[in-house]
Amino acid sequence: MNQRPGLWRLKTNERRFILLIGDLLIAFFSMAIALLLWASKDWLNLSFEFFRARVPSWFIFLPIIWILLLVELYDLRRANKFSEIIKSIAFAAIISIVLYLIVFFLSEPNSLPRLAVAYYIIICSLLTLLWRLAFARVFTAPLFMRRILIIGAGRAGGALAEVYSLANPKPFYVVGMIDDDPKKIGTFIGGIPVLANGDAILDVVEQQKVTDLVYAISGEMRHEIFQTVLRAEEAGIEVHTMPAVYEELLNRIPIQLLNSDWLLRSFLDEAHMGDFYEIAKRLMDIVGALIGLIFFIFLFPFISLMIIIDSGFPIFYSQTRSGRNGRNFNVIKFRTMIQDAEKDGKPQLTVEKDERITRVGQFLRKSHLDEFPQFINVLKGDMSLVGPRAERPEIINDLQQKIPFYRARLLVRPGLAGWAQINQRYAVSIEDMAIKLEYDLYYIKHRNLIMDMSIILRTLGAVIGLRGQ
Repeated sequence: MNQRPGLWRLKTNERRFILLIGDLLIAFFSMAIALLLWASKDWLNLSFEFFRARVPSWFIFLPIIWILLLVELYDLRRANKFSEIIKSIAFAAIISIVLYLIVFFLSEPNSLPRLAVAYYIIICSLLTLLWRLAFARVFTAPLFMRRILIIGAGRAGGALAEVYSLANPKPFYVVGMIDDDPKKIGTFIGGIPVLANGDAILDVVEQQKVTDLVYAISGEMRHEIFQTVLRAEEAGIEVHTMPAVYEELLNRIPIQLLNSDWLLRSFLDEAHMGDFYEIAKRLMDIVGALIGLIFFIFLFPFISLMIIIDSGFPIFYSQTRSGRNGRNFNVIKFRTMIQDAEKDGKPQLTVEKDERITRVGQFLRKSHLDEFPQFINVLKGDMSLVGPRAERPEIINDLQQKIPFYRARLLVRPGLAGWAQINQRYAVSIEDMAIKLEYDLYYIKHRNLIMDMSIILRTLGAVIGLRGQ
């Protein structure tokens, strides 16, 4: 083991970087071709002065807007599925046309290069589609996939094998598992073979051309295995913990497999963010809230009339929710349920096809228009544009008794949009609520401005596509 195996085995971040570079090259190349085609009738007059006089300054931002519209395809689980590629590119093209039409009707007549924009959207859509289909086919080939060996076939290793078996497409290839229990050797766990015991790790690494080891033992590690893992690391084999790989597979944190002191030992340090992020996020919240309130003021008369005709007054409802560090505040929303939806006074979780939701309420929820009054809460600082869903204190007090680490979601401001909201639909059971918490904690641990923008854009896509809950 003198040489690092698998030079071309790409990690998740490396794949995402290749996607971004490819998209940027295509977006700018498409812009150049579109401008040349648009100006082709004036070949004799082509010059820098021609483009300076005829092309508006905003045109150079089209590639950046295109990349932002493709944000969902930087989730590699979507980026490797042909159906998701076609759907996302079609969505980006439609939104591009809508945005252009808005600019067109607000601009002076004959002031826009309509043909150049049309060329750009068509060329960029086709080239991006070809590039993405090629990426999905080429970079899921065995040559580019990491080869994983899981150390431990117990509870943690079995859980990892289970989520891996459900992943489609596979982000890496699991060659097998290692376990010291002789009864497990030769069996399959989650479709993955248990190959040998801990003494044979280096042999398996050599034979199977393993690039990564995943440590998935809940108890103490044998000294011999510890030394073996160190030798593999020295030889260029990357070593990961089971929770880290679980996060990569599902973008969630495995709360059921963590020790009770995990919150203090690890999570709190990782959850703390610098002042720059906090200030930038608050500025983004204020700007976003002001823009949202403009739409709210415009839509208020129409939505109010719809609610009154459908189910009468009141138009709004206010409810106590728990915010950052457990501080309570009153959330404001358009009413989407019948009056006295909780007659017995006991909090009830909303379920799919909830009979308490009115006809207009169904539309408001699917379009997220019921959330618009909450921009007031964002402006006041009770909420953020992005964060875990704001829950009622009674529900939090109940769930923290049943789900480990549940109160950890109160480390940040609740949000209008969130990682859990875009990745999972209604939570109708304790198990569903636990999965939502895994998404929330993943967001708190990994949050940054790019992730926040990604969540906002994906939420806007859900609004336009009426995919709300």
